Order: sequence, then C-alpha cells, then structure tokens
Amino acid sequence: MFDNPLQGGKLTRGRLHDGSSRGFIAIMTYRTTVFLTTKKGNSAMTEKSIRIMPCLDIHNGRVVKGVHFVDLRDAGDPVSCAQAYIQAGADELTFLDITATVEDRGTILETVRRVAEVCTVPLTVGGGISSLDGARAVLQAGADRISISSAAYRNPDLIPSLVQEFGPDKIVAAIDVDRNASLPSGYEVYIDGGRTATGEDGVRWAETIDRWGVSTILPTSKATDGARTGYDLPLIKTLSRAVSAAIVASGGAGTMEHFLQAAQAGAEILLAASVFHFNTIQIPQLKQYLRENGVKL
Repeated sequence: MFDNPLQGGKLTRGRLHDGSSRGFIAIMTYRTTVFLTTKKGNSAMTEKSIRIMPCLDIHNGRVVKGVHFVDLRDAGDPVSCAQAYIQAGADELTFLDITATVEDRGTILETVRRVAEVCTVPLTVGGGISSLDGARAVLQAGADRISISSAAYRNPDLIPSLVQEFGPDKIVAAIDVDRNASLPSGYEVYIDGGRTATGEDGVRWAETIDRWGVSTILPTSKATDGARTGYDLPLIKTLSRAVSAAIVASGGAGTMEHFLQAAQAGAEILLAASVFHFNTIQIPQLKQYLRENGVKL
C-alpha cells in the first residue's frame, strides 16, 4: 500500500508503509497517448505516445525465450538484461515468471527484488500471482504493476478485488490466446502458460476484464509468439476496438516494421523479447524508425 504515490499523472515516488528503502519505486500512469481505436466508435487515428517494453521471461532464475510458448533458449541474467535495456532507452520492463503457475508456486520474489533495485523505469511483474497477499508481496518487492492471467480466469472475483485494493493502474490482465475458428472472435483463451485450452472466446473474455476496470490488457497470440513473423494484427485491432483498456502488442515481432504495424493497429505498448535479447533490433534505432514514420514516443 502506498502513501499518495500518484500526483497529476506524472512519475512520482512513494514509500511503502513498512518504511524500507526498497519501498521507493517508480509509479506512472499509463493511460496517456497512442494510435487507438476504441469501442466508443472513433475510427480515426488518435495521437498517443507509444512505449517500448522489453519482456524478461524468467525460468529457473534466467531470462529465456521460446517459440509458440515452447523450445526455450537461455538469454541471460535478468539483472544484466534489465540494466542493458534501461540504458538502451526502454520505457518499461515486464518480468514474467513463466512456470510459476504450472509449478503451483508464488513468484520468485528475490529475483523480482534484484531486478527492481536496478530498474529506473516502470516494472510489471507476472506469474504465480493468485491472491491479494501474493500481489501485495510482489508490489512490496519492487514491482510497479502486477500482471495476472490464469488465476483471474479460475477466480473471476480476483481482478475486481485487486482493482479495489490496489487501484486499476496497478493491474495488467494478461490473456494468452490461440486461433480457433469455431469461436465468434476466432480466438480461444488459454491458461497455464498457454498449455490449457478453456473454450472461452478471447474477445469476450477481454470485454469482461475491461468491465472490471483494469488499465491495461496484454494479449499474446500463440500463433505468432516467438516466430518473428509479426504481431497478430487482427487480434490487436479487434481488442483495441472492443475495450477501453490500453492494449499491449505481444508475440511475434521480428522487424521494426512489425512494431510500426502494431502501433497503427491500436497497441499503446509494444512488447518484445527475442529481437531485443539476441540483438536483432536495437531500441534506439527502433525508436528513431518509429519517429520517422510518424509515431509519437
């Protein structure tokens, strides 16, 4: 819990009630600006600020990256990766403990603390968060926001409780989907790190989450994840029209053009992993390319 951390929507700092030095963490409101088409029916491109967010997928204390949620490759030490991305100009970072849910355990808090200590940009942490106490522990470890996925699907009361307890700007709802032509939207929700099909329509689930008041929805398409063939643009476009929450583009970036396409499709935050981990794309060059193509950062 925080003492007045947000003032006028600007980056400020707040101290946790326990008084610890690690209680100083950056808090930022994100609902500012992007190319966005919303369910309110405005189909014109609205000028908004796009943010670049490298993703640290954590497995056994290391950053890894897979393809279609499997075939994991080691990509380095999470603290070193975080420092490198911050120095390169990342606007935010995401830390996902990708096996916490299937291993039925909480998020690896010590690794969160280590990353948070060097992180000077907003940090979102997900994986294994299934309760108010679990969310509080991750925030106290230094996260600015928590991301929740499988637990929210299994317990529909969880997101409303988190929003009420911590505020909407602290909650990111992650949705893993795969294509399923038998469902109305063509997308099916998966849980347990993309391992378990639910039969739930992806867009309908996003609309439900949106009504609970979360600030951000992070959809990842299994069809494009790690393939470097481009984000799932139909998914981004559909969700950006269906919900009022900010949409994070996730899964599939392979070229700088892919980032531009996602911004034009309605994403406010552009998340990527392998192209940054393995130096395929440099963040400064990516930002220059986006600016040259009319994207406000």
